[in-house]
Amino acid sequence: MTIDQMLEKTNRVNLLFDFYEPLLTEKQRTFLQLYFHDDYSLGEIAENFAISRQAVYEHIKRAETTLLDYEQKLQLLHKHEQRMKLRETLSEVLGDCEPGLQRKAAELFDTIVGIG
Repeated sequence: MTIDQMLEKTNRVNLLFDFYEPLLTEKQRTFLQLYFHDDYSLGEIAENFAISRQAVYEHIKRAETTLLDYEQKLQLLHKHEQRMKLRETLSEVLGDCEPGLQRKAAELFDTIVGIG
């Protein structure tokens, strides 16, 4: 796996974590937070919890699978990404309009989709 692929995976897991964190167990939240957010190694996490590196790896893999399962079923991240693309398109369409109108349209869009 290249560095770009690893970074992309980390970003994806972090985004999924942001959406589905409350649905994870405490241990899943803790291990994902330490590994992906705080950049702890498997060995460091294993040492802190007095378990094997393999156990940490398995906990993280199961948690990642859980996040992917939630996304497959609920598609919260996918829908969010679609809304952000629509917002960008709206901004481009309104690019020639006066700034006040652009700002008002962005505010209305954010209110409609629940961003603001």
